Amino acid sequence: MEYSTDLLNALVLISNYVLIPALSYGSQLALGAVGVTLVFGILRFANFAHGEMMSFGCMVAIFTTWWFQSMGISSGIFPTAILALPFAILITALLAVAIDRSVFSFYRKRRSRPVTFVVASVGVMFMLNGLVRILIGTDEIIFRDGQKFLIKAGAFKKMTGLSEGLALKQTQVLTFVLAVISVLVLFWFLRRTRTGKAMRAFSDNEDLSLLSGINPERIVLVTWIIAASLATLAGVLYGLDKSFKPMVFFHMLLPIFAAAIVGGIGQPLGAILGGYVVAFSEITATYAFKKFIKYLAPGDFVPDGLVQFLTTEYKFAVSFLILVLVLLVRPTGILRGKVL
Repeated sequence: MEYSTDLLNALVLISNYVLIPALSYGSQLALGAVGVTLVFGILRFANFAHGEMMSFGCMVAIFTTWWFQSMGISSGIFPTAILALPFAILITALLAVAIDRSVFSFYRKRRSRPVTFVVASVGVMFMLNGLVRILIGTDEIIFRDGQKFLIKAGAFKKMTGLSEGLALKQTQVLTFVLAVISVLVLFWFLRRTRTGKAMRAFSDNEDLSLLSGINPERIVLVTWIIAASLATLAGVLYGLDKSFKPMVFFHMLLPIFAAAIVGGIGQPLGAILGGYVVAFSEITATYAFKKFIKYLAPGDFVPDGLVQFLTTEYKFAVSFLILVLVLLVRPTGILRGKVL
C-alpha cells in the first residue's frame, strides 16, 4: 500500500514538472515550427524573422487586451487575450504581407538565391525586434486576468491524501486545445480546399504547378497569412502560459528551427512531432529527478545530487545538440523533409 502511494506521488510529481509543461511548451513550439516549415516548403527559404513575428503578434494582443480592459470588456473565466487574438492575427497577417510586398517580392522577381532571402529575413528580424522594443519596452509583462488554475495543488492533496499536489493551469489546457484545433483546421485546409491543394502542388513542383495555371502570388499571400496566424497564436499562448518579454521570442528561434528540422523541414506533420520531441527533451534534461527517484527507490535510498543532466540555463543547448545530431545522422528529419 505504501509503495503504491509512493508510485502515485511519483506520477503526480513527474506530471507537474515534466509531462504537462512539456505538452504545453511542445504545442507552442509545434505551432511555431509549422509556420517555419510552411514558408520553407512553399517559398524555399528559412525565415529567421518568425520568432519576432510571434513577439509582434503577442504585443498586439497585449495592447488590444489593455484596450478591452479599459472599456470593461472581459471573457469571464478566460483570459481577455483570447478575445484579442483575432485582432492580433489580423494585424500580424497584414504586417507579414506588407513585409513580403516590400522586401521579399523584390528578390522573388529577380529569382535570387535562397541565401539572399535568408539574409533579408535576418534584417527583418532585427527590424521587428527593435520595433517591438520601442512600442512596448523591454520589461516582463504577465497576463493576470481569467481563472489561473483548473486544478489547485492544495485541493488535489486534500482530495486524494497524497503528499504531492497536481496543479493544472488553465493556460496549459488552452494551449493544447487551441493547438490541436489549429492543426486540424490547417490539415483540413491543405487537403480539402482548392487553395490548400494548390499550395501542396506548388511546394512539390513549382514549375509544373505554374504550367497548370496556379497563381503563384495567391499562394504566396495565403502562405504568409497562415504563417503569421500560427506565429501570433504561438506567441500569445506562450505569453499566457509564461509571460511576455521581447528577447524570449528571439531565443525561441533555436528550438523552433530544431523542431522543424527534426520533424522534416517542409513537412507540417513533422514540425508538430519535432515540437514535442524538442520540448520533452529540453524539460526532461533540465529536470532534477532526485525527489522522483526517492519515491520509486526501495527503502530509504536518497540520491546524493539533484540527478539533473543540465541546469535550466542550458535548456536551449539541448535544442542545439538535437539539431546538430539530426543534421549529422538524418538530415531529412523524422518524416524525410527537404535537405537544407
